Amino acid sequence: MHRPIASFDYLSPELALSAVSEAFGIEPDGSFFAYPSYANRVYGLKADSGAEYVAKFYRPGRWTHEAILEEHAFVAELADAEIPVVAPIASADGDTLPVLAVGDDGGETEFPFALFPKRGGRLFDAERDEDWLRLGALAGRIHAVGAARPFGLRVRIEPGLTAGYVGEILEGGAVHPEAADRVAPLLERATELVDEALSRSPAPIRLHGDFHRGNVLDRSDGGLLAIDFDDATSGPAVQDLWLLLPGPSDECRRELGLIVEGYEAFMPFDRRSLALVEPLRLLRMIHFIAWQARQRSDRGFSERWDGWGSKAFWAAEATDLADQIERVESTGVGRQR
Repeated sequence: MHRPIASFDYLSPELALSAVSEAFGIEPDGSFFAYPSYANRVYGLKADSGAEYVAKFYRPGRWTHEAILEEHAFVAELADAEIPVVAPIASADGDTLPVLAVGDDGGETEFPFALFPKRGGRLFDAERDEDWLRLGALAGRIHAVGAARPFGLRVRIEPGLTAGYVGEILEGGAVHPEAADRVAPLLERATELVDEALSRSPAPIRLHGDFHRGNVLDRSDGGLLAIDFDDATSGPAVQDLWLLLPGPSDECRRELGLIVEGYEAFMPFDRRSLALVEPLRLLRMIHFIAWQARQRSDRGFSERWDGWGSKAFWAAEATDLADQIERVESTGVGRQR
């Protein structure tokens, strides 16, 4: 069972700016602002030279140091292959992941951090057929590199993963006592369905892991840019395709077809894996609940998710889980019990 993840209570913007300046030899001009991010702390800064950067301080305990370096190596590999991504900058010591140690009430908390060059762009609002083709093509280019070798330390989307998340939720005291009798069977049924679907999954490859349209920027020169590989993972290719959809797969057949068409210009795609879309959506729902449960002791958590963990919260979650379970079962998964 995971312990609650450490918070950022002891990381101030002043400490963050000082750490970046020292590690990367940058003389800031005083411009410093926070991006809206909860999982990590992300800051924009500008150097006296006029160069602009983005600094990311990773939430302590979320990933191991080695797992983050594996993410960095993947992004650097993509950049070397001329895939439009933003690779981390090496520090004066040649390290892309320095660590800031900050004293706290319990001793010391370590904050690994990385620095990236700032790249302009706006969120990509896919509207035309060409837009969906371009999104699929970008995913295909990423996966053509991702398929070359495996991750060793990142999360793998495979049977058994859901059970781990469900264990965290049920055994960690996150479920309201008056909702447990309804929520627990739903989570257990969801585990069965996701595991059954993933047992027929194609071989895993390295993925972006969180490839929704909010992580794709449209640059002024007309190119698309993939950002934020924080959730890089191993799994079936379709994981990076369904997240692009604006709704359930049965309501987005045209968009999904165009994404796959663009994808196949760069990477073969097993169309049988489209049956995984709704089970993967169910897995993502459960993963997000488990992720929230780990954060709930954080000082800022209740401000962002007011009412999380209440009886009303779990009643709503149970309804959403039941609806998604029904959607998965309607695709034929779990029909043989």
